[in-house]
Amino acid sequence: MGEIGAARASRVEATMRRLETALLDGTWPAGTRLPAERALAERFDVSRNTIREAIQRLAARDLLQSRRGAGVYVTDRLRRSVASPWGELVSDHPALREDILEFRRVLEGATAYFAAMRATKEEIRTITALMRTLEQTRRADDKAAEAQADAKLHEAIAKASHNAMFLHLHAGVLGVLREHITANGTGLREQEESASEMLLQQHRMVCEAICARQPEEARTAMQTHIDFVRSKK
Repeated sequence: MGEIGAARASRVEATMRRLETALLDGTWPAGTRLPAERALAERFDVSRNTIREAIQRLAARDLLQSRRGAGVYVTDRLRRSVASPWGELVSDHPALREDILEFRRVLEGATAYFAAMRATKEEIRTITALMRTLEQTRRADDKAAEAQADAKLHEAIAKASHNAMFLHLHAGVLGVLREHITANGTGLREQEESASEMLLQQHRMVCEAICARQPEEARTAMQTHIDFVRSKK
């Protein structure tokens, strides 16, 4: 390979790594449509051909998918590679739910801790808005919508942790966690009217600690929340 060919290959490789980083750090979650080639070329300061080849390589690994006339989309390959056996196992073995709660206590306590340290102003606004949505669904007594808002809030906190490994683990089992959070949340809310107010207060304490940039308080509040769910299961 000549010098020109080697330089081009190097640019494609570097561009592919930058695209991979955006997939890992949550910049482009599963289902997201990537910006147009022109916009990506400008962002990465490379040619459109370089962008096109980097995308083709990632598509060959099933990380991206080109849809004729619709653009390039992020697949759920990263999530499937971790989560796919778990969906069946949790459904077939209810005893594993305790393991999920134990895992959530460690993972989500850590994500709350780092979110308090690292969340951007925009992420703080997102977390605050989701907390308001959770409060609104509680006032409306819409338990299904409340459980969905609950799951979205946990997801936003994980993204705000800005730790690629935590985010990858969270995203990898996100389907399982979301179903579990929804199932547990709805179950508690259906079983005990007082549980909804307790859950709301717990989420409020987590969000307040994150917004106040108090990592230890955020972790403790999140773990208190998970412990409450564990005690009621």
